[in-house]
Amino acid sequence: MLNKPIEPRYPNMYRYDEFDAQFVSERVDQFAGQVARRLSGELTEDQFKPLRLMNGLYLQLHAYMLRIAVPYGTLASRQMRKLAHIARTYDKGFGHFTTRTNMQFHWIRLVDVPQILRELASVEMHCIQTSGNCVRNVTADQFAGATPEEIEDPRPLAEIIRQWSSLHPEFVFLARKFKIAVGATQKDRAAMQWHDMAVQVVKNQEGRTGYKVIAGGGMGRTPYIAHVMSEWVEREDILAYLEAVLRVYNQDSRRDNIHKQRIKILINTIGPEEMRRRVDREFQELKRMGTLQLPREELDRIAAYFAPPEFEALADAMPAGDADFENWKKTNIHQHKAPGYAIATISLKTVGQIPGDISADQMDAIADMMDEFSLGEIRVTHEQNLVLPHVRQKDLPAIFGRLKALDLAAPNSGLITDIIACPGLDYCDLANARSIPIAQKIARKFADLDRQHDIGELKIKISGCINACGHHHAGHIGILGVDKKGVEFYQLLLGGSGAEDSSVGTIMGPGFGENEIADAVERVVEVYLKERQGGERFLDTYRRIGMEKFKTAAYEQAPA
Repeated sequence: MLNKPIEPRYPNMYRYDEFDAQFVSERVDQFAGQVARRLSGELTEDQFKPLRLMNGLYLQLHAYMLRIAVPYGTLASRQMRKLAHIARTYDKGFGHFTTRTNMQFHWIRLVDVPQILRELASVEMHCIQTSGNCVRNVTADQFAGATPEEIEDPRPLAEIIRQWSSLHPEFVFLARKFKIAVGATQKDRAAMQWHDMAVQVVKNQEGRTGYKVIAGGGMGRTPYIAHVMSEWVEREDILAYLEAVLRVYNQDSRRDNIHKQRIKILINTIGPEEMRRRVDREFQELKRMGTLQLPREELDRIAAYFAPPEFEALADAMPAGDADFENWKKTNIHQHKAPGYAIATISLKTVGQIPGDISADQMDAIADMMDEFSLGEIRVTHEQNLVLPHVRQKDLPAIFGRLKALDLAAPNSGLITDIIACPGLDYCDLANARSIPIAQKIARKFADLDRQHDIGELKIKISGCINACGHHHAGHIGILGVDKKGVEFYQLLLGGSGAEDSSVGTIMGPGFGENEIADAVERVVEVYLKERQGGERFLDTYRRIGMEKFKTAAYEQAPA
């Protein structure tokens, strides 16, 4: 018998106040006017481009693409239903979750965009600053507020950063895009060290809570791991410190070369020590002025929106089930901070599925599950999956049954078929090669679940171009699509990581053809299985034995 639906209370997420609602409404009206001028021919495409980009609208290969912000990956059920409605009404019946936890619709008509934005505003959503040279959507650990590992829920800070950076007069036209992540555990599930800037909640020796700030990470043409800017920033000083970092970047970054405009280039040009010196100078000036000191009452006000739900008094009692259910539990269920509860990952990587894609019908069904099983809440992960953060352990069999009926019960979270992939050349006009069919081929090659469990944790990440939207630099096995005289080839990278042990993957050598790359990946995996020692992940074995044996095997049967 199904549970009685829980009345959605949305106790654990931010709600728009009057300022937010007015701000978003005015932006919708402003952009509607700009769209009308473009449709009438009053604005040229060159004039319209910077305006649409600041509102998350791209012109891609086949149509406009609209990117919707999902701040720190948190969605309410009413918002999920609205995304389903938009997919069904204005797109082709599906949407795509990205590595920045945003939702993208790839088949949008320009004339429909103002109405879509109005519908989004009705459920407290928008597309502001999901593109352009500005501070983009702030991301966070998908287990925030649910995991027992964290010092505190980092999402109140993420919301404060979102409000501070929205249409900030100094930072709306930066040299390049700027991405921020927050976290509060030693385990990094948000790829923090790959961000332009990240904030980690920490405690000092006296037990006080503050923040560690890192900056200068990034992928793309020149990948870098972030450097520590400050090991300790007081809570009330965090906005002043973040503003200091952004000011130095905005003032001193290169604007004459598109390949040298990110903060990672600035820091690695002048050196981390000099960057820290410049940031400290700005920080001291901002502190002296006192205008950016974060009042305790404001932090408390925002934090109150994220107050933990009233969990039932339950004892831990993880249910048992058939082999399919047990396999799903093994990979997709994680410990919750409240007894009797669990965190459940919904994989959007069923073998053969396009990574991150979800249909309108699936979204509606998941919204129902959110209300019935997870207090009306879900999270989007940077690995293009979904997470029900607060589910009762006793409900897991029912949840699994619903997901199975939706073809969303793949028991592969963290396994080799849980592949990150950008939309690639199937949609994006920046791409050099297709990503989606490569992800599908590799997933099918490793479809056997026993084999996946034998391989263990192995993260494959695929990008269709050097911009690295598929995070290929951070893959245990990374794949980069390149173009050679109009033919698609795929470079293999090994040894990358987006976790707390972050590292940049190393390019193996010449690229493989479209029909060769999946076999090359399989040969690489077979070397790992042969060479691994007790308890080693793929990444551990690679770091111990190096590239050579993998490289020899990968090219063994490849054409010259």
